[in-house]
Parts: sequence; structure tokens; C-alpha cells
Amino acid sequence: MIKRSLLLSLLLAASGAQAQDQAAVKPLAPPDICVTCHGTDGNNWVKKDDGTFAKTDGGADSPKLAGQHSEYLFKQFSDFKSGARQNAIMMGMITMLPNESMMAVAQFYATQKIQPAPAGGAEMLEQGQRIWRAGLASKSLPACAACHGPAGKGMAAQYPALAGQFPEYVEAQMKAFRDNARANDPSKMMRDIAIKMTDPEIKAVADYVASLR
Repeated sequence: MIKRSLLLSLLLAASGAQAQDQAAVKPLAPPDICVTCHGTDGNNWVKKDDGTFAKTDGGADSPKLAGQHSEYLFKQFSDFKSGARQNAIMMGMITMLPNESMMAVAQFYATQKIQPAPAGGAEMLEQGQRIWRAGLASKSLPACAACHGPAGKGMAAQYPALAGQFPEYVEAQMKAFRDNARANDPSKMMRDIAIKMTDPEIKAVADYVASLR
């Protein structure tokens, strides 16, 4: 408990310093390389000729960025650039942007309003809600809400906002953490959690996340 509290204090201090740096940077509309997959407003939707909306070319691999914490986005951009987080497309794209531009784009997406993804079925939502709010004592699995908040709003650099995110994306990222394919989580926090979860449990949480508003 002391270790967790100390880690949280350090994360808050680092996030505060980073927030001060970003405050001096004006939001910048994302370049076309971002829009192709994440949409003009970070919602990963494009309007079709018939007036309906569909996912961008990025599909489930591209998360909604609208309303996400700018500190978290900048950290992920930096991790892609350094190779700490692996994704061939993002690593290729992000190298074109200097750090100041990454901060400005992160600020832009943070100011956009998220358009929540459709939620899953009632049965999965009920299971996902239980895990989100209370965890699973039988597996020593903590509640997701402990870090991401009851409403999925997250916190600064380390805990992303998840409310309304595509369930397919959340599911894919949790499995990536579980399989050690994604390893840019501080102190292996997400990897230690995801490894305790089955595919159905991960899907249930992902579906519940999409339902949060």
C-alpha cells in the first residue's frame, strides 16, 4: 500500500510538471497523417455519402482521442517515438513530428468532445460493471475504477480516460498487456492486472467501458 501511494505521488508530481510545460503550448489541429485514422476531431468517425458515420481507415486499431488527457496522449506519442510502445504505423508517423508539435496535437485532441462508441449487450455489461467497480477478490484483481475512476475519466498522464472508447480497442490493448506485447505501463501495473483476466472477462470490461458516459 505504501509503495502504491508513493508511486501515485510521484506520478502526480511528474504529471503536474508536464502540465505546466504543455500550458505554454497552443493546441494545434492534427496533420493529415493523424486524421486518416483518428478523424478530424479525434473520434475516429468519418461521414459517408449517405450521411451515416463509419470508422476511419484505422478501424479498431485506432482509438478515440477526443477528450483524452493531453498528458497521457503526449506520453503515448513519446513512447511510440522512442520505441517503448510498439506499433509500426504509429512509430512511422510520429517520427515526423517534433516534441512541441506532439504537445500541440495532444492539446487539440484533449479539447475535443468524445462521441461515445456503442455499448455491448446487457449480460456482458453486467459482468463488466462488477469487475470495473469491485474487481475479482478470488483472483486478487483490483477494481478498474480504482485507477480509471468510477466514470472512466482517468487521471493525467498515467491513467487514460476510457469512457466511450471503442470496446474492440480496449479489448485489444488489455490482451496486449496480458501477452506482454505492450509494455509501456509504469511498474507493470496493467500487465500484472491483465494477466489475471480471461478473454470473456476482458471483453466484458471492454464492453462496459464503451457504455460509460
